[in-house]
Amino acid sequence: MKKLMVSSAGLALIALAFLAFNLFASFGLSGVRLDLTEQKLYTLSSGTEQILADLDEPMELSFFYSDTATKDLPALRTYAKRVEEMLKAYQREAGDKLKLSIIDPEPFSEEEDKAAEFGLQGIPLQQGGDSIYFGLAGKNAEGQVQVIPFFALDQEEFLEYELSRLVQSLAKPERPVVGVLAGLQVNGGFDMAARQPTPAWMLIEEIRQLFQIESLKRDVDLIPQNVSVLLLIHPKQLPEQTLYAIDQFVLRGGKLLTFVDPFSEADTQAEMPGEMVVDKASDLPELFKAWGLRMVPDQVLGDGSYAMSVSMGQDQRPVRHAAWLSLPKNALDKDDISTASLETITVATAGMLEPLEGAKTQFTPLIRSSQYAMPFDVKRFGMLANPEELIRELQPTGERYTLAARISGPAQSAFPDGIEGQKDGLKQADNINVIVVADTDMLTDRMWVQVQDFFGQRIPQPWADNAGFAINALDNLAGSEALISVRSRGRFTRPFEVVDAIQREAEVKFREKEQALQAQLADTEQKLAQLQQSDDPSKVMELTPEQQAAVQQFVQQKLAIRKELRNVRYQLNADIEALGGTLKFLNIALVPLLLTLAVLAMWLWRRRRHG
Repeated sequence: MKKLMVSSAGLALIALAFLAFNLFASFGLSGVRLDLTEQKLYTLSSGTEQILADLDEPMELSFFYSDTATKDLPALRTYAKRVEEMLKAYQREAGDKLKLSIIDPEPFSEEEDKAAEFGLQGIPLQQGGDSIYFGLAGKNAEGQVQVIPFFALDQEEFLEYELSRLVQSLAKPERPVVGVLAGLQVNGGFDMAARQPTPAWMLIEEIRQLFQIESLKRDVDLIPQNVSVLLLIHPKQLPEQTLYAIDQFVLRGGKLLTFVDPFSEADTQAEMPGEMVVDKASDLPELFKAWGLRMVPDQVLGDGSYAMSVSMGQDQRPVRHAAWLSLPKNALDKDDISTASLETITVATAGMLEPLEGAKTQFTPLIRSSQYAMPFDVKRFGMLANPEELIRELQPTGERYTLAARISGPAQSAFPDGIEGQKDGLKQADNINVIVVADTDMLTDRMWVQVQDFFGQRIPQPWADNAGFAINALDNLAGSEALISVRSRGRFTRPFEVVDAIQREAEVKFREKEQALQAQLADTEQKLAQLQQSDDPSKVMELTPEQQAAVQQFVQQKLAIRKELRNVRYQLNADIEALGGTLKFLNIALVPLLLTLAVLAMWLWRRRRHG
């Protein structure tokens, strides 16, 4: 009786302790989160935390999500839950500086009108049906608005970056200043070879719509303080004072996007009609060395896999040009915000970048060649008449060459002793942020866009993502250090990597055997058909005993092969089914069994202790 009372009292105490823990967790630990995901999907990065901590004035975020209309779209609902949870994490981190509203804009409601007023995109579920909304609108204290029209499912890994970018653009709404220093006629000029004026590059027009542009002279000796990003295009033979100004700008935290080139076909000033090419190269060897990289001198990249087709001769026949490259998605870094969303980038007579041995900076390739590539001597392109010659001469090295790279980390000044008249400059920096591209021709109109004149207005029709890359890079660099540090997140929906590996191994193991059996089966069926065929259908069964025995043998062989073939195909999925069975056993049987055994062991231990 005494043991029963003790046991009853113990159970009561356990129940009270359980109730107390739940009450404490509900009220005392309401803001505590434990993120056990491999890529910390629910943990804000330090950059986002810094952006939220620096908010001076409150802002409002309105998350428009058609919850009711998407009940039959599980993939979108799963991602919407992820977006909602991350927005709530932003709200918790920012406190009273950020107000979050979650709105279900049902058809013909005031909420739907509000979503349309913000400029959010409604995507129709079916022709003539209702539209679904899945976007975000933000408004700061001054009434300025920024929106994400629709959260694209294929951009899930950049969710935090896009949210932080929206918050920062509302906190600091003024347009960033891009300082442009160009050795080419990007603002229009006069083509000496064609002897006619040229319009401004469409790239500059695109940049001007998003940024404030400040043009800089090639002999500038100080980059203005208001410049957020410095854009260098074909910096050819810059004077020492300008190189020093660029050096100091980068060391004091300025961001740089530079396009250099071993052979700039856009540099028409380096040639005259009927004359040899003088020098069409641009490079920053002193600065690059200080930043831990170099452009391979006097070499142009050729690539047989990504070679573009160009028209040649009077008949305009297509010819593959090994130095004019159309770089697909798998040539672009999928983890960097500047390249991840792009599909195709085209370049012409581009160079190659490589990190220097012992460099302290981090060299991250953004655009790379295929393995079917090799360097060509730059002199080869001065009088190149037929691009077919390059394809015939191509001997791939098996190496993937880098055409564009991001450079970050600690760096030294390229002018440790300063220059004449300027001796007290910065000597080093803890972290620089530079993007280097070894091609300038990719920025010209002919390499990415067709421009049509519509009643005096130039309408761009892009066919490659060259401008998108440049603008993405500028947009990323123009952000604060906190925004740039916001990492690419993992995906909430993870692939079954173990299952994929099992499938690949099974295919390697069984596919060859399956093909051999298929061939053997086809041969057997052919021999059987030859024995059974006859010109007179009434005499099909008039076979000699030997022929009848052969037919019976082939029939049995055919059945045996088909049975073995079915077994091979079963084996392709047998390991996956075994894995599924193991997981089911672990989840359904083993875990409860272990818990039961643990409870029994504790009960026996307590009984012996009190016995």
